[in-house]
Amino acid sequence: MSEQERTNLLRDVAAYHRSQEAPTEFVPGETPVLSSGAVLDEADRVALAGAAIDLRIAAGTHAQHFESEFARTVGRRKALLTNSGSSANLLAISALTSPRMGDGQLRPGDEVITAAAGFPTTVNPVLQNGLVPVFVDIELGTYNTTAERVAAAIGPRTKAIALAHTLGNPYEATEIAKVANDNGLFLIEDNCDALGSTYRGRNTGTFGDASTVSFYPAHHITTGEGGCVLSSNMVLAGAVESMRDWGRDCWCKPGEDNRCTRRFDYQLGELPRGYDHKYTYSHIGYNLKTTDLQAALGRSQLQKLPEFGKARRENWNRLSERLDGVPGLMLPRATPHSDPSWFGFAITVLPEANFTRRDMLRFLEDRKIATRQLFAGNITRHPAYTESRYRVSETLTNSDIVTERSFWLGVYPGLSPEAIDYVADTIREYVALAR
Repeated sequence: MSEQERTNLLRDVAAYHRSQEAPTEFVPGETPVLSSGAVLDEADRVALAGAAIDLRIAAGTHAQHFESEFARTVGRRKALLTNSGSSANLLAISALTSPRMGDGQLRPGDEVITAAAGFPTTVNPVLQNGLVPVFVDIELGTYNTTAERVAAAIGPRTKAIALAHTLGNPYEATEIAKVANDNGLFLIEDNCDALGSTYRGRNTGTFGDASTVSFYPAHHITTGEGGCVLSSNMVLAGAVESMRDWGRDCWCKPGEDNRCTRRFDYQLGELPRGYDHKYTYSHIGYNLKTTDLQAALGRSQLQKLPEFGKARRENWNRLSERLDGVPGLMLPRATPHSDPSWFGFAITVLPEANFTRRDMLRFLEDRKIATRQLFAGNITRHPAYTESRYRVSETLTNSDIVTERSFWLGVYPGLSPEAIDYVADTIREYVALAR
């Protein structure tokens, strides 16, 4: 195919996209108000089609460019794409167990401080690596833990902290990073819900030894499925890359051979000298790479990250203003010194309310307004964890409250001002009827 033929074909793809665009009129009670979703445009379809035309079916040029572009955007030296945000969390925690970490290497039985209220894949890699989660409580309103709680949870075997910024709202990242540094602990920053947020003027995802991002369609930008681990610690990043790529010791890119010029000159483990470095394994690893199709979409989406963040903030502020003063509800608040790129709008039904969370959610869902729980709530109450080994620091009172009485609503860029107003009006209507 000539370059002109390719250009003409992609022009046809763009025209096809325009012909398929759906009407955007919002009809209250008929148009679904989703909690999250991908916002895809003509450029995204063309990017995907271009990669498909070129048969970019594995990680390649687009993946390498996206890693570089994304690392610069966030402010880290290295970005390593994965097949999901959950895999990114698995790799970030697993890399701490690598012998390459020297005296800091985490070993079975070592403790990792994390929040009890959150998404399971922040916690699961801790357990999957034979480590022990130490659960701390959160604040109501911000739905994050605090530096004070984290410091109080440190014990003799505590080696790391792994925390997520809840619903895009940053936790006290500077202060928690200081707790980690002062106590010789690793900090893994789950930034899956907070891409584009800042704390004290600094991007979330830049405070930890490593941070993770999800590109699932619910998140700030999407590659369909996908995720990323970011770090400026090149030893840690190297362990992540090895574990992502089958555990191999070689760092050559796909399709590349002998970058180090010593491919047949190593002697590692008990292998014979000269054993092919491309097939020498220094970690128990996985294949958790992404594809160029996903990366091509990610590069297109990355251009829209600022406008997506602007829309999320506007939707969150609009909903907050219209729900201000509604009795029986605790509205969310940003962590002081933060500028969240909001993932969702959390609400807690107060004890004095004349209604329950369940009844309110039924009312909203019946009117095509999607609702979500605050992920797992108190994760220790789920059947999957009843036999797991963990430690609880102090109490989990607020984690239990969100399990019983909290939920969140969407503010993603695909929601129009009319949709946000409809959500607020519907909540006000329900509360008035319940009084």
